[in-house]
Amino acid sequence: MAARRRRSSPRRRRRQAAARHAGTDLTLMSGAQLFIREDVGLTDAQVEVLTGSMNVFMLVSIVGAGWVADRLGRRCVLVIATSFLMAGALAMSLGNSYGTLMAARFVTGIGAGFARVVAPVYNTEISPPSTRGVLSSLLNIFINLGVLLSYVSNYAFSGLPVHLGWRLMYGVGVVPPVFIAAGILLMPESPRWLAMRGRHADAHAVLVRISDTPTEAGLRLAEIKQAASQKPPEQHATGGSAWKELLLRPSASLQRIILCVLALQFFVPASGVEAILLYSPLVFKAAGMTSTAAALAVTIAIGAVKMCFILLGVLLTDRLGRRPLLLASTAGVAATTAALALTLAVGGASAVAQAVCVAAVLAVVAAYSVGYALVVNTYSAEILPLRLRAQGLGAGVAVNRLVSGLVTMTFISVADAITMPGCFFLYAAVTAVAFAFVYARLPETKGRSLEDMDVLFDK
Repeated sequence: MAARRRRSSPRRRRRQAAARHAGTDLTLMSGAQLFIREDVGLTDAQVEVLTGSMNVFMLVSIVGAGWVADRLGRRCVLVIATSFLMAGALAMSLGNSYGTLMAARFVTGIGAGFARVVAPVYNTEISPPSTRGVLSSLLNIFINLGVLLSYVSNYAFSGLPVHLGWRLMYGVGVVPPVFIAAGILLMPESPRWLAMRGRHADAHAVLVRISDTPTEAGLRLAEIKQAASQKPPEQHATGGSAWKELLLRPSASLQRIILCVLALQFFVPASGVEAILLYSPLVFKAAGMTSTAAALAVTIAIGAVKMCFILLGVLLTDRLGRRPLLLASTAGVAATTAALALTLAVGGASAVAQAVCVAAVLAVVAAYSVGYALVVNTYSAEILPLRLRAQGLGAGVAVNRLVSGLVTMTFISVADAITMPGCFFLYAAVTAVAFAFVYARLPETKGRSLEDMDVLFDK
């Protein structure tokens, strides 16, 4: 089995790549907006909308991603996602007005929305219970690799002429999706989707490749077939019954599952960490850092810290479990965000204050990355039943992106209204509520079969 898993690792890397590219495009704006503002002549309000708009544009594809993934398959939708990401990066690099840049963000948002929903579903459905936390977390690793590369790109091109640097930041993102799409076509389809469509022989062939023994593959197929048979195949194809069950007549256990999914997906962006990532140069300038190059250099450290703590979380998620990581992470984000707010409120503009501000931002990112950013999508995808997984996660990600859009598109305005320290104190309070919710409502899912989650939430 070890050899089988080693051979399949390139495929696992390919299926994360679309999400990595989405992460790259989103955080490129953190540095690029400093140059776009000058080159295109945008106002503060336009920069704010342009920066956060992709989260709202994602909703267009997120709402329908579950239905499309159930109808066409997980793999096909990932190819569609990479096509939109490539087109969006090209359009962004060629944009010369606020309108064309917004149109490019819309195209990119469509691709990113598909990737955000379908990649976690695919990862969860193809992973065995013993290593589901690690394999599902590969999505976050590749997203954060994209974040780190975007910060490096911002810094590397920041010394070029204003009209050229930010265009190259986006232009380099055009080529990778071509190879990503080709790689995705070599991946196996989700065995659970195949079983849901009645293609049991194909599902068994995939399970044999990803299980320790043929016997284990047979047992897993039997569980999947039982879960898939809970709704007629024609209902799976239409997707309408899934939304009705989710919204109109959920069982008691499904109500608890939906509450957990929606609440977790709300709390992650409401913590304000995404605003820190997107506007970190502005945060450092508020602390007295006047050099744009220095601010962009520090963002590389942010990306590196984020990647390191994501990797630490990956090592712990199947050992400690989802619940302990979420508790530690939410508590850490609340405390470090409050510390960042306090630093900005009383630190002044000295070199010491700047260093403390940078340290506080790195601490927020570390606390966020070790659990909060890592576990939520994995937990959300694994607790939803098979017949509702794609649509249910789509609903959760829609909430996530809507709240993220509201936070990122209003950050500058809210900071002007209640000060930047006030913003971060507010985010810290929201994250403290998230800690209380995780403590009170989330059971542990480590090592449990996907088909066994209803029993866990019936307790």
